[in-house]
Amino acid sequence: MNIYVSNLSFNTNDAELNELFSKFGEVSSAKVIMDRESGRSRGFGFVEMPSEEEGKEAMAALNNKEVEGRAMSVSIAKEREERTGGGSRGGYSNNRGGGGGNRW
Repeated sequence: MNIYVSNLSFNTNDAELNELFSKFGEVSSAKVIMDRESGRSRGFGFVEMPSEEEGKEAMAALNNKEVEGRAMSVSIAKEREERTGGGSRGGYSNNRGGGGGNRW
């Protein structure tokens, strides 16, 4: 069972998240999502528990539980949607052909 955990303290790490959920059964993985640029926690993570029964028990017990001054929100993780291309991110275009002139 894949579980989404949000409103985590920015100090919570993978090991602490694992410890919280392991009280209710086996944890396959516990991952706090980190910001790529700052290296800081984004305040949410995912926990994988092989037993659905244990996962549901953990969700019921930990949802709205206060940890480091923040009430965690715990729910079943939704399947990740595939991102499709199609479109530019904007910004600089490498189109060297014509156009332009002065702005004024």
